[in-house]
Amino acid sequence: MWRGRRGLLRPLGCGVEELRCRRREREAALRKARREQQLVSKRLLRDEATEEAEGGRVVVILGEAQIQEFLRLAQRGIEEKERERALVSLRRGLQHPETQQTFIRLEGSIRTLVGLLTSNQALLQLEAARCLHELSHSQQSAVAEACLPATSYLLTYLSGHSPDFIELCLYTLGNLIVESEAVRRQLLPQGIVPALAACIQSPHLTVLEALGYALSQLLQAKEAPEKIIPSASTDSLVLGSTLPQHILQLLQPGPKLNLGVAVEFAWCLHYIICSQVNNALLITQGALTTLGLLLLDLAAAVQRTEDAGLELLVCPVVRCLSNLLTEAAAETVGGPMHLQDERVLAALFILLQFFLHKQPSLLPEGLWLLNNLTANSPSFCTSLISLDLIEPLLHLLSVSNVVSVLVLTVLCNVAEKGPAYCQYLWPGLLLPTLLDTLALSDTEVVGQSVELLQLLFLYQPGAAQAFLQQSGLQALKRHEEVAQLQDRVHALQQTALHG
Repeated sequence: MWRGRRGLLRPLGCGVEELRCRRREREAALRKARREQQLVSKRLLRDEATEEAEGGRVVVILGEAQIQEFLRLAQRGIEEKERERALVSLRRGLQHPETQQTFIRLEGSIRTLVGLLTSNQALLQLEAARCLHELSHSQQSAVAEACLPATSYLLTYLSGHSPDFIELCLYTLGNLIVESEAVRRQLLPQGIVPALAACIQSPHLTVLEALGYALSQLLQAKEAPEKIIPSASTDSLVLGSTLPQHILQLLQPGPKLNLGVAVEFAWCLHYIICSQVNNALLITQGALTTLGLLLLDLAAAVQRTEDAGLELLVCPVVRCLSNLLTEAAAETVGGPMHLQDERVLAALFILLQFFLHKQPSLLPEGLWLLNNLTANSPSFCTSLISLDLIEPLLHLLSVSNVVSVLVLTVLCNVAEKGPAYCQYLWPGLLLPTLLDTLALSDTEVVGQSVELLQLLFLYQPGAAQAFLQQSGLQALKRHEEVAQLQDRVHALQQTALHG
């Protein structure tokens, strides 16, 4: 609500700090909301060749007697092939939720499966692990918790030699982690963080991608900021391990960068940053520099290729940068990203154009980064002007109300830097643009437009008169009765009339 603010803006006063404070409060609320929007999911890993060989058979619901028979054959079958076929049949049955529920109710079923998982016969081990993977994909938390006796073995096998088996164990652990806090409570003392830290040095891309998935599931846990991510003093928790350094290495731009792996670990980094446990540590380890260089690389990549998968990486990278730039430590490491402002802004505007045409829903992400870049940086605001990027920014106002608010917020960042910046902005294309936004019905867009006008009237003596000559007063009067705006509109009208 804007009530109670009458008189705060004076024609010759200094209302800039008040405007900045209001904007920062809104931005803090938005950052909190974005941190709470997390991407919890499960993944199912099935061998395509095996699925094709089985001919897409219809999943049959298994009863208790059938499950017991398959388990008996898997344990005591005369030939290894017979035992393997029994586990394959059980695995297919476990694809059905009803079979899963029947399975976990049977006494000794999980114990038998774990026994097969720990056998010395590789094919039986693999099929037992696939059965556990089917159970881990269940939407019922009771099914996931029933798999608890297997977790220590799954962790142990992460140090094995078969990349396919390690990949399967990682996806199974990732599915179990997200389902149950009981699983996470058991995995932490069992050493899941050191196991993942050892695994991240694998040369196999499929293993790294699966590892990124499992780690991201762990980092999204509600207890992660207190029990999983801190601290830098023990390697049993994330920030004390080598995981952050390895994550940043995997995000280094260059010919070795793999899109699938980078996407997974960019989200991991995003969740660590959102926890706000120790972002200063990440900054000192070079997170801003790595992400800034990756942003430049992605901007170059979207110009070279039509690959629709690039936005999957751009989104978490932009979010990571946006959130890190709000940290005080970002101002003490030699400036944002140690990169030239022009390069960063040029890359960001290339990505904004990419979003506009390929993924409009990501435009607010890019504009949020632009907002954080310009909020406290006169040099970035100067670059925005010197590169003639104000006009392309104004063209985004027609996309949506959400985008309009962010564009206007960036313009406020520029205007609050003082008279020289306002002189460039006004009137140009900004005057007709503001007249258009004031004609909209969205109160947030209008409110941000009014805020920009306040800054322009404060720093640009002729702005109020030019505004009046263009029927700006009539545009403002349309909103006098809007509760959220009336006090501020009244103050702005007084400024325009007497300025």
